[in-house]
Amino acid sequence: MKTDFDFPNKYLIGPVVFRPDFNAQSEVISSNQAWSLFFTAGQEDKVFGFNAETGRFLTNLLLAVGAAGVLWAVLFNSVA
Repeated sequence: MKTDFDFPNKYLIGPVVFRPDFNAQSEVISSNQAWSLFFTAGQEDKVFGFNAETGRFLTNLLLAVGAAGVLWAVLFNSVA
């Protein structure tokens, strides 16, 4: 059986964060890429696509949960 399935680049199988083209110092990742890397443990950076709304939503959700936690601790912590 003959196959044309060839991986010329040894970095195609490894995690995205360890690929040389991803680690370029001049490249800035978007919030979608950051959240995709977080949820996939560095395996894929395009899980949420290229729409910026998903990344903004997750970032704002994280900030809201943190602010609600701080507000809860300040308001409802009984000092006795």
